[in-house]
Amino acid sequence: MKGYTIIMAEKRIFYSVLITSFFGPFMASSVNVAIPSMALEYHLLAEDLTWVLTLFLLGAVSFLIPWGKYADIKGRRKIYQYGCTGVIITTLACIFAPSLQFLLFLRFSQGVCMAMNFSTGIAMLIACYPKARRGRVIGYSASCVYMGLSLGPVIGGALTEFLGWRSIFFFTAIGLIFSLSLLISVHKDWFGDKNDKFDIVSAALYAISSSSILYGLSSYLHHPIMKWLILCGIIVGIIFIQRQRIIDHPLLDLSLFKNTIFAMSNLATLINYSATFGIAFVMSLYLQVIRGFAPLNAGMLLLLQPVMMAILSPLAGALSDKYEPRIIASGGMSITAVGLFLLSRLTAFSSLYYIGSVLLFIGIGFALFSSPNNNAIMGSVEKKYYGIASSIVSAMRMFGQATSMAIVTLLLSMYTVNSPYVQYHSNLLTGIKMIFFVLALTCCLGIFCSLARGKKNK
Repeated sequence: MKGYTIIMAEKRIFYSVLITSFFGPFMASSVNVAIPSMALEYHLLAEDLTWVLTLFLLGAVSFLIPWGKYADIKGRRKIYQYGCTGVIITTLACIFAPSLQFLLFLRFSQGVCMAMNFSTGIAMLIACYPKARRGRVIGYSASCVYMGLSLGPVIGGALTEFLGWRSIFFFTAIGLIFSLSLLISVHKDWFGDKNDKFDIVSAALYAISSSSILYGLSSYLHHPIMKWLILCGIIVGIIFIQRQRIIDHPLLDLSLFKNTIFAMSNLATLINYSATFGIAFVMSLYLQVIRGFAPLNAGMLLLLQPVMMAILSPLAGALSDKYEPRIIASGGMSITAVGLFLLSRLTAFSSLYYIGSVLLFIGIGFALFSSPNNNAIMGSVEKKYYGIASSIVSAMRMFGQATSMAIVTLLLSMYTVNSPYVQYHSNLLTGIKMIFFVLALTCCLGIFCSLARGKKNK
């Protein structure tokens, strides 16, 4: 009977994490398509609502590491459950947001609460399942993330068109309520070190540093004064690192990075997302501005990449249980690099078969990289560090996303700012090709980092 109870608890944790893995990125990607409707309702320009997207990301990044550490001390299931509850409350409140200012506050709060889920979800899956199945369950989680990213614009667009933008938050809340209902009946919890202590000063330093760097990278080209904010974030980050060296109970145990597998795998994560996150944005510009596609048609073509990622991620994760994750992940990043180079050869008349095939190719590469890489990271640390390790992976992913968009924005501005109208399209195409070439080179750097991690611990 006890064994049956344990199995049921594992299944409930598994399905709860999968549901949350879907709705976290879904909420981010679906809101993108609702921005014009929000701007119309609040009588603002669409570009004035970028804070709706930015504050969610800032809230999540600023609290990822602190929540991961706190979960290792107080219990990962408990923090995960608090996170689900907090996201449900703030998401439902968004439905009734009377003003933009209140909506922005709720979006930041959503990010803070979602960070509880980001920092504990993978850690709980790893703790629930044996090593022989670790890669497979990580693959299923990654698959749900990609499904949320890919279906978000489609479902969000339909909800916005027929029911209004507030219905996106209602739909998200319903899904998370179901996730929470699965979790409530689970009483077992997983800890790192119950006797450890939480350093509030370190948590504050990390939050200030990460949010300053992330926001500075995102806004630098529009506001050059942001370079001082980035510098401030770097200085505070150095202070944070030095504090971790001298205190008895650090928020981030720097000895983790002495492990080559852990350090190089996280660096590979950062580089991979820096090289790939901007693909959808740049391809959307190419398809709609250069080729004249309608938004819906462009969106359907762009679905090819994340759908392939969703299908293959569980298989790639299972392969990394049997074979060396370093080889599988490095092979995946190599495929992605080739795909990015092929996109750098786009012309104004490239066939849809060529474009679709390359996007599928990149989807295969990303799927082969992501799950095995995460498996290598989580397999390189002791159980007591699962929460903080999961948080670090999520932080690397989000910093990579911000870096990717900074690269894209910088190169686009170099080729299109002050461009004569008659030359705009040709200059934009040249800029797009250069972006993909630079991203391909970035991905090549990631291949060396992935190979340099060494073999997994036996």
